[in-house]
Parts: sequence; C-alpha cells; structure tokens
Amino acid sequence: MKDMKDCYLKKNIEFQRVYSARIINGNRTFTLFIKKNNLDIPRVGFTITKKVGNAVTRNKIKRRLREVYRLNYNKVKPGYDYVFVVKKTAVDLSYNELESSFLHVIRRVR
Repeated sequence: MKDMKDCYLKKNIEFQRVYSARIINGNRTFTLFIKKNNLDIPRVGFTITKKVGNAVTRNKIKRRLREVYRLNYNKVKPGYDYVFVVKKTAVDLSYNELESSFLHVIRRVR
C-alpha cells in the first residue's frame, strides 16, 4: 500500500465520475456508488449531506468512517473507486455498528 492519502477521492470531478457510472449498492446506513479505476488500489470518498446533522455530527461520522476504512483497507477490493453516501440513520450508530454496516456493504460488492 502506498500512502493512505492516495486512497481517498477528493475532487468533485472524481466523485462525479463514480456517480455517473451508476453502479449502486447499499444498506440502511449507506448508499454505495462504485466505478472501476484501473489502478491497483481502492479509493474511497464519503459524502454526508446537511440533512444528516450539524457540522460537528457530520465531521464525527466522517472521521469514524475514515478510520474504519483505514483499519479494513485489505477487505476492500482493489481497482475500484467507492463513494459512500451516508444516510440519516448513521447518526445514531456507535463506532462498532458503523464498522459493521461498512463491512456489510463491502461484502455485498465483492
């Protein structure tokens, strides 16, 4: 694995490419968009709308998701870009429940 910084989608155009591929999966906590990236690493991005909560809540969820991804990096299929769109139900989840939901949606993709 290279630097973890290379494993995240950051630019709007990168997110738009994944959305336009229209390969969608999900569960109660996330909607997951997927697109092949022709790289040897998986890249991930997280989107949380203002409907989910205030800035503090959204940032807390995003920090937790980045940590879940970092710890479970080896379980994510390489060669794809993933965009997780977080739903309102994520606000009430503990870290372990969030991790479980993340792994559930990743298993469904594999």
